[in-house]
Amino acid sequence: MPVPKVMGIETEYGITIKGPKERDQVTASTLVINCYRDKERGKVLWDYDQESPTTDARGFTTDEVVQQPDEESNRVINDILVNGGRYYVDHAHPEYCTPECANARELVKYDKAGEHILNISRKLAEEFLADGTRIIIHKNNSDRKGHSYGCHENYLMDRSIDFQDIIDGLTPFLVTRQIFTGSGKVGYENNTDPAVYQISQRADFFESEVGLSTMVDRPIINTRDEPHADEKRFRRLHVIVGDANMSEFTTYLKVGTTAIVLTLIELGVVKDKFKLLNPVKAIKDVSRDLTCKRKLKLMDGRELSPIEIQWEYLELAHKHLQPLTDPIAKDVLRKWEFVLERLEEDPMSLDRYIDWVIKKRLIEAYMERFKLDWSDHRITMIDLQYHDVNPEKGLYYKLLENGQVERILRPGEEIEAITEPPEDTRAYFRGMCLKKYPDQIHSVSWNSIVFDLDESSPLNKIYMQDPCKGTKELVGELLESCKTADELVKFFDELSGATGG
Repeated sequence: MPVPKVMGIETEYGITIKGPKERDQVTASTLVINCYRDKERGKVLWDYDQESPTTDARGFTTDEVVQQPDEESNRVINDILVNGGRYYVDHAHPEYCTPECANARELVKYDKAGEHILNISRKLAEEFLADGTRIIIHKNNSDRKGHSYGCHENYLMDRSIDFQDIIDGLTPFLVTRQIFTGSGKVGYENNTDPAVYQISQRADFFESEVGLSTMVDRPIINTRDEPHADEKRFRRLHVIVGDANMSEFTTYLKVGTTAIVLTLIELGVVKDKFKLLNPVKAIKDVSRDLTCKRKLKLMDGRELSPIEIQWEYLELAHKHLQPLTDPIAKDVLRKWEFVLERLEEDPMSLDRYIDWVIKKRLIEAYMERFKLDWSDHRITMIDLQYHDVNPEKGLYYKLLENGQVERILRPGEEIEAITEPPEDTRAYFRGMCLKKYPDQIHSVSWNSIVFDLDESSPLNKIYMQDPCKGTKELVGELLESCKTADELVKFFDELSGATGG
């Protein structure tokens, strides 16, 4: 049966330091995170015990050994945020993970808060360097040197759903949803077919249909089985094919439509209706077709365009999700239909809404003004500058300032989300505990908090195995009444004793 689609986004940001002294990306990433860190939470560790990146959803565990950082390194590379999210160094990138969100609109808000956190970090780090050094941070997916970094989505699902049904039902959707979720890209990479401009930044980097890796031989369907919740009830589906988006409208539609499709898969109404003959080839072909109408071959012999496949999913939603009472889901369906209609008529009519079209219109205006063609190096720079998180430099932010892009949020909402956790998921409990008891928290993971009350008592772990609990409605009064962490831990100890664990 469908479960609430609690969701999150993990974004690896591109980072460059320009100045008299060369600094590698790992050093740069560590610097920006530590400049942002709240001193009151400086000793809180990330609890890696709950992580299992080598466990595969197909029922096995790989032999790969994942080295966990020692305590000192853990403290240096991790910042657990009071909004319920996580900010840390992932390989050579600063990565921002949103808190768990209950709907697409909330996720847009917390994703946008991440951009502001990165920009605040950038400014603080530049003050620390104080030698004319500039730090540039991009919310994009490629360094133009053959390396791609991800923007991963996560969705709560019913554990009982057969994983093959997820593969069959989701693959065609992910391959074709890029027509409204792509961020746009000048050129091509990874030894793929030439392209002047394409829809997706990530499409060139996918080389297999299904797999566990996120860095080599990247699969369209990622099989990492790391639920961060009750593993008997829940699955956390890890989606790695999406672009990092600047447009609020694009992010909203990306996560909103995906949540709806996953609900349809849980209802058993998708199965292999739209199974593609060659998904890996198709994901690259779709990215290169700016008309969005070139036919894809299906396993059953049919040929459908990406728009037609998306219409099929939308029609399933209208058929099987009625009557729909959730206002966010209803709004997503309306916007999904609106976008597909516009794509059929003229994709460029979406130049206020979706990233790849906004960016293409911006580039073409610049080319016309300065009589340039697509091969000019300045065009690549405009592509990159669209994703700059510095509002004084980023081209997306210039368009936003001038009212030239559509918004989902009210002005200022994303600023509030920097320091306030969502109220309707377990992120509320995590964030409020970090605010209220920072000195008594030893470590945190997505589904637990470990309290260190005093030297004479053992560490106390409170589990949060259901992402839909720990909300303000459920624990707000409790947190208000517990003036110390000791009182909170005592309450849960007594509750555990009363319920037998």
